[in-house]
Amino acid sequence: MHILMKENLMDPEIYKQMREVEDSHWWFVARRSIIETVIARLPLPPVARILDVGSGTGGNLAMLSRFGSVIGIEADDMALSLCKSRSSVIVLKGNLPHDLPDFTERFDLIILLDVLEHIDDDLATLKCLERLLYPNGVLIVTVPAFPFLWSNHDVQHHHKRRYTCSTLKNLFKRASLNVRHMTYYNTLLFPIIAVVRLFRRFFPSDVTGQDIQVPAPFVNRILGALFKSEKRLVTHLRLPFGTSILAIAIKKVE
Repeated sequence: MHILMKENLMDPEIYKQMREVEDSHWWFVARRSIIETVIARLPLPPVARILDVGSGTGGNLAMLSRFGSVIGIEADDMALSLCKSRSSVIVLKGNLPHDLPDFTERFDLIILLDVLEHIDDDLATLKCLERLLYPNGVLIVTVPAFPFLWSNHDVQHHHKRRYTCSTLKNLFKRASLNVRHMTYYNTLLFPIIAVVRLFRRFFPSDVTGQDIQVPAPFVNRILGALFKSEKRLVTHLRLPFGTSILAIAIKKVE
């Protein structure tokens, strides 16, 4: 839910809501747990160089720092300020795909969580990040799945598109990245979320950031437990459907 193109920045109210809820909202907590499990299984060096592209308000920086030395990139000034206020990790301003900081070294791991769907030129973005990886470096990407789930949520968050596994695989291939694993995820909750999203497509709400409001504590715990339970599945299986896609790609050896 982060944006790296200046003209597409989200409503400031959404950034404020994200900062308030990303430590407790079931979706943010479970996604962070899933990504942590995925990273733990990678053959990274002991102190990996990690680039978090689209750091948002900084909710993932502490987790990523357990795996190495982290640098973040964020385009929005409000998000950047919120991000810096909660973490000692260096977070730089930058825009994808053609206005990133000059890095003197490449990275072992680049993280791009729910960012690609915001960017007009997603292919140029992947090509740019491919050049920033060491040979055999890893790129982890998550994106929203299935165009038919397009709803007011996508409009409010300024999404350009939703993906399928086939369209995303083709994009990686054109960017000279080898896909090692790709799967849909958030599968168990897919029926409920699909119904809600389709309902909101035809009956949109004017409430900003409605989907990132924390539900009642009991509901929040149940939804989080269901989503988080997939963290072992996504590293081994290719789930047939879900509201999002997780992809792990490797830079080809030069």
